[in-house]
Amino acid sequence: MTAAADAPLFHRLASRAGPLVSFTIDGAPATAQAGDLLMTAILLNRPALRRFEFGEAHRAGFCFMAACQDCWVTLADGGRVRACTTLVRNGMAVLIDGDARV
Repeated sequence: MTAAADAPLFHRLASRAGPLVSFTIDGAPATAQAGDLLMTAILLNRPALRRFEFGEAHRAGFCFMAACQDCWVTLADGGRVRACTTLVRNGMAVLIDGDARV
């Protein structure tokens, strides 16, 4: 992948007050702000939300309002959540490129 392909998909346009939240994506440290949805938190750190289950492609979500089912992500504890409606939590461990428990 090129540097541009590895760049986060989202960029925060306006700063806002609030504490930082630390979490991991495939074991790599990541940060977001308290109150961010998990989808926002992931896409502020990565170019894609999750791996497409029917091929090698990656997905970035689709409707952003919990209607399309495209934003389901797996957590290291085995749980699955909708990234577009779940707030990022301190210590959350998200799995994107694999199913190994981190």
